[in-house]
Amino acid sequence: MWLMYAQFEIRQKNLPFARKALGTSIGKSPKQKLFKGYIELELQLREFDRCRKLYEKFLEFGPENCTTWIKFAELETILGDVERARAVYELAIGQPRLDMPEVLWKSYIDFEIEQEEFDKTRNLYRRLLQRTQHVKVWISFAQFELTTGAEDTLGKCRQIYEEANKTLRNCEEKEERLMLLESWRSFEQEFGSESTQERVAKLMPERVKKRRKLQAEDGSDAGWEEYYDYIFPEDAANQPNLKLLAMAKLWKKQQKDDDDDEEEEEQDPDKDIDESTS
Repeated sequence: MWLMYAQFEIRQKNLPFARKALGTSIGKSPKQKLFKGYIELELQLREFDRCRKLYEKFLEFGPENCTTWIKFAELETILGDVERARAVYELAIGQPRLDMPEVLWKSYIDFEIEQEEFDKTRNLYRRLLQRTQHVKVWISFAQFELTTGAEDTLGKCRQIYEEANKTLRNCEEKEERLMLLESWRSFEQEFGSESTQERVAKLMPERVKKRRKLQAEDGSDAGWEEYYDYIFPEDAANQPNLKLLAMAKLWKKQQKDDDDDEEEEEQDPDKDIDESTS
């Protein structure tokens, strides 16, 4: 209703009344839709200082709203005030609570890349990795180095993959570590040599099927389930498992070869008979 009333006043060419209505609305009911409507009005009127004040007021009521921070920074970027935009982003990532921090950090990183501030971008990645060791951050960091055109780009990218692999050794989610190695392998297949490709190939894990016992909510047995686990060659604790797995594969191959030999003998019973009759 507040927005409809403001639009009515604008159609009457009574802008002060429209602004007064919207100002009263966010004072009484500071909702996201009202702030957006008021900011949109001032943007259409090219009243950018008023937009800044509205964004500041908006963020007082919702400092955890990443979308608002990003829109505010984008406004400053459009207006050509890069330092203001950077200051907005810095204030944003410093908030104790954010609803979509990953989106905010990505927007800040993309902003610095667009400004071709590659050292600042690297610094941002390092700061982000102090907060989270998520595999997608590592992969994004490595892929970023490929786009910089700096000296020894491939070496820097490979160094990040090495660092990420060492860091993720303690990661409980083995799928994340596998995702990193697969990304690294793709990189080496495109840009690496035979030796670097072989190096990554030796890091790839064995995929093994396992069983684990299930329990119902009341603590009773609920049977067994099969699942896949990954055994990484680098992990010292997994070396006995790898040896056992290799021995099992060798035994299985030998069994198959023996079965094939027996099958060949059974399929050619006339060989001895022909020789004896002759």
